[in-house]
Amino acid sequence: MKYIVEHYNYWLVIIIMMAGFYTVISRGNLIKKIAGLNIFQVSVFLLYISIGNVKDGATPIIEEGITLYSNPLPHVLILTAIVVGVATTALGLALVVRIKETYGTIEEDDIHNQDQSL
Repeated sequence: MKYIVEHYNYWLVIIIMMAGFYTVISRGNLIKKIAGLNIFQVSVFLLYISIGNVKDGATPIIEEGITLYSNPLPHVLILTAIVVGVATTALGLALVVRIKETYGTIEEDDIHNQDQSL
């Protein structure tokens, strides 16, 4: 039980990741799929931030008396991933708008049915 409590952030990552994955695979609505991908992405952000945390680690600024520093690389990667995630979400939503204009729906099953009838 102590192991579970000490690593609660990793359990939280798993729960959020599975919620996002379930949303992506179980929903037919394209906007809900994009929301599921964003939820999944947030769980990856939390995982990287959890890995980058060093117990009793200081900010990586050289000062006297400090010997243990936190690694800033995971945080920089997350900032980049956030920007890429926003751009990907914007592109996905723009594609959903175009699909809605073309097919008149954003439900995946309806789009497949219209394609098969053509």
